[in-house]
Amino acid sequence: MSAISPLEQAVHAARALVIADLVAADVAEADVVSLVEDSVVQRRWWVEQWPEGAQFLPGLVAQDVQDALLDKYGRWPLCPVCAHGEPHALEIEPELGADPHWVCHQAGVRVAAVGALAAALPGPASPGAP
Repeated sequence: MSAISPLEQAVHAARALVIADLVAADVAEADVVSLVEDSVVQRRWWVEQWPEGAQFLPGLVAQDVQDALLDKYGRWPLCPVCAHGEPHALEIEPELGADPHWVCHQAGVRVAAVGALAAALPGPASPGAP
């Protein structure tokens, strides 16, 4: 039995973190998880070309899924911090870096690490989520 390469481990870890956030927001339907799989296929090629970028995979996959969801369904994940005003999505910071977090730019706060959104969300589903 051969060991899984570090790059493949990084790809699977990024996939798991983003799916955990989708589950936390109660939007992990089959068609949404397919968006994760699409991103993973593209990012696997990307990290094979630039192995040093493996630490950036969670943030990149999260951004890919967020962009794909915006095109098909709307903003995700909605900010759980701002109770008033127009609903808005969290953003990933750093855009290209290790240790990515969901951030609310309106409130100027880090909300959760990618993969740990469950701790920041109030209930089983966010209003307006896909």
